[in-house]
Amino acid sequence: MEWRCAGLGWPDGRPVLRWQGGRVSALAYGTDIGFRAVGERRCVGARGNPCPLRAVVPGRATQARCPECARLDRAFSVAADGVPDDPRTYRVYLAWFGPGLLKVGITAEERGPARLLEQGAVAFCWLGRGPLMAARRTEELLRAALGVPDRVPYARKREVRGGLPGRAERVRELAGLHGRAVGLDGWAEALERVPFEAVDHSG
Repeated sequence: MEWRCAGLGWPDGRPVLRWQGGRVSALAYGTDIGFRAVGERRCVGARGNPCPLRAVVPGRATQARCPECARLDRAFSVAADGVPDDPRTYRVYLAWFGPGLLKVGITAEERGPARLLEQGAVAFCWLGRGPLMAARRTEELLRAALGVPDRVPYARKREVRGGLPGRAERVRELAGLHGRAVGLDGWAEALERVPFEAVDHSG
């Protein structure tokens, strides 16, 4: 029997491995898992649909999609402003990965903290909520004004993960930047500022 992994998911804040065909395997903290990869690596498809070509993806490629599926996925990507008229409510967040290692980003409100779990954020806080383009404009403002990036490389996250400070220090750093962020002028009028509340994933 052949199983093809479709990636890691966080339904209800709990980690699962997703398999092509819709199956999921719950992952318990502290449990050892292992894979034996055989055969060809195939494209995972786009927007929840399987790749119509079942295209082979090179083993060393960082992208799990063939060029056609990658273009389709990007065309409907919020990050690429592919759907500027998306009617959903969005949230602007501040994610903490290590001392001085923070990023600002946006995610659909309905996803809750799943985006932060996917990125491996150790802690985070919400900054604002509102329509997509208002969230996007405010995200850009905060990036420039606070000097924080929109991406933190995986290698950098791994480097700092082994020696993190305690929860109190994480909360203090998030609170300080949250205060600076909500105090800035120039926020999109349609975006509502959100009071500070730190969420910590260290458990």
